[in-house]
Amino acid sequence: MSDSRNIEILLVEDNPGDARLTQEALREGKIRNNLHHAKDGVEALAFLKREGIHANAPTPDLILLDLNLPRKDGRQVLSEMKADPRLRVIPVVVLTTSEAENDIVKSYELHANCYITKPVDLEKFIAIVRAIESFWLAVVTLPNRNPQLAAL
Repeated sequence: MSDSRNIEILLVEDNPGDARLTQEALREGKIRNNLHHAKDGVEALAFLKREGIHANAPTPDLILLDLNLPRKDGRQVLSEMKADPRLRVIPVVVLTTSEAENDIVKSYELHANCYITKPVDLEKFIAIVRAIESFWLAVVTLPNRNPQLAAL
């Protein structure tokens, strides 16, 4: 991935506190990024499909997805995304409070790229977000944004 552009991240999170902490941790990080925030699954899919007010939304390089969302939960978002050939290549990090084995298994069955349980402790939460940044934005080679996606 080229260092000449910012990484586009879509955070799908209904908890304002967790969204703010994630934003702050990524802002203080080493990787230049643009963080976009969807508060529920319906808004996330509209962003990804460039519908309505999201007509000019960029294609994310990475999605941080909570599972327990209003209107359309994270499992449904993941299922719809991974069923769409235009969206399935976008890596998805499930970042949720759920430690339930069935949520972990279901997320991987739906082709999540990884599953992380949010810690309750503030310091640990920030450390997790920084670890995500360090691994997913500095170590991993992400696919280049597909120019065909921009035409959607």
